[in-house]
Amino acid sequence: MEKEYHEGILAGEHLSACVGTAEETIAEDTIATEPKRIVRYQDRDGNIHYGAIEGKTIFQLTDEFAEIAAGTCSYEGTEVALSDVKILIPVEPSKVVNFGWTFAGHAKETGGTANLKEPFLFLKPQSALIADKETICLPPIDLTNKVELEGEVALIIGKSGRNIPEEEALSHVFGYTVFNDVTARDLTKTDPQFTRGKGFDTFGPIGPWVVTGIDPTHLRIVTTLNGKVVQDGNTSEMSLSIPFLISWVSKIMTLEPGDVLALGSPSGTCPMKSGDVVTVEVENIGKLTNYVK
Repeated sequence: MEKEYHEGILAGEHLSACVGTAEETIAEDTIATEPKRIVRYQDRDGNIHYGAIEGKTIFQLTDEFAEIAAGTCSYEGTEVALSDVKILIPVEPSKVVNFGWTFAGHAKETGGTANLKEPFLFLKPQSALIADKETICLPPIDLTNKVELEGEVALIIGKSGRNIPEEEALSHVFGYTVFNDVTARDLTKTDPQFTRGKGFDTFGPIGPWVVTGIDPTHLRIVTTLNGKVVQDGNTSEMSLSIPFLISWVSKIMTLEPGDVLALGSPSGTCPMKSGDVVTVEVENIGKLTNYVK
C-alpha cells in the first residue's frame, strides 16, 4: 500500500494513511493488526457520513457510529476525495469526560495536585466541541481574560460498559483522537469547580479523525502556538494508566459508544489571543489545527 506522509513535527511512518483495504469490516477490537483512520464528514450535498481514509480518498462506511463500533459496518461502494468534503467532529458523544492533573508537570504549573491516586474529573458540554480548522471564539473580556490551550489525547468509547474491570478496559475503546482542552484559567482558579472555565462554546477542539488499533501508552503530544512549540509531552508520563481511568470513571457513569474521554494535558499550557493559530499533534494520530478569534 502506498503511504502518504503528512507535514508536521511528528510526521513519519505512523502518521501515514494506514486504513487498510476499504472492503474490510471495521474491527470491534481496538487492538487491531493495522490502524485505521475513521472520519466523520459532510459531502457537497450536505449529507453526513463516516468513512475510512486511504491515501487522499475517503471510502464511505455508514451514517451511524454505532454500526462501526459494533463491527457490523463494511464499505458501501462510495468514494470521495478528502479535499472535497468538510471534516466534522469525529463523533457525537453523549458526554465529554475530562481527566485533570494526570500529568505531574501540568498539575504543578496550574496549582493542582501532582501524582493523584484518583483523577480530577469534570465534563464539557457537547456544544463546546469544534472540528479541525474551525475557530476558537474567545469570550468577552468581562467574562474571562486568560484563555489557555491544553493539548491532549482523547479516546473514543466503542462498547458500552458500567463497572468495567481494569483488565478489560481497553476492549471498550474504539480508537484515539486529538483534543484541545481550552480553558479559561482565571475562572478555574477562582470557581470551586471547572464547569464555567471549561464549558464555553468552542472550548473543545477535537479531531480530525479517530485512529484505531494503536498503542496509547507512548504517544508524543506536541502543541505549537503560531509555529512555536509550547508543549512537548508523552502519554508515558501520565501518573495514572489509561485502563485505570476507564475503569474508575465507569464506576460513576455508564460509558456509551461515541463518548469522549480526554486523558489530560502535559505541562506547557499558555494563553491564546485573537489571531493565534494553535496546532496539537499526536504521534500516530495526526494534527488538530484551530484558529483563535
